[in-house]
Amino acid sequence: MRKKEFHFIRKKLQKTQKEMGQLLGISTRAVQSFEQGWRTVPAAVERQAFFLYGLKIQATREIKNCWDYRMCSPKKRKRCPAWELQAGHLCWFITGTLCQGNPLESWEQKMKICRGCQVFREMFPMSESCELA
Repeated sequence: MRKKEFHFIRKKLQKTQKEMGQLLGISTRAVQSFEQGWRTVPAAVERQAFFLYGLKIQATREIKNCWDYRMCSPKKRKRCPAWELQAGHLCWFITGTLCQGNPLESWEQKMKICRGCQVFREMFPMSESCELA
């Protein structure tokens, strides 16, 4: 996660740096460091920030399920954790989903694919100055 993304999400959640730190269980200094680009946002913090922002977005509009976007076959759906949990709008959050036909084992692997995916981009309509790719 780049510093602009982290800052964008904090602003969309309408949190101060101190409040964002409290929400994520990290220090205010860490939030400042992420936004200044002095420190890399750890995967666990990135994941939680996206999740919280995703909850806010989901509350304001209807989000299409991933299997509808990707037109997954019933066979593929049965093997996918997003389908099993009926969480097609959270497929980007569930590491073991069958993106591109294979389960992904790490958050970093998954985010490389998700950032280019229509489902993720629909869920996270960031401004052009904060492009996800």
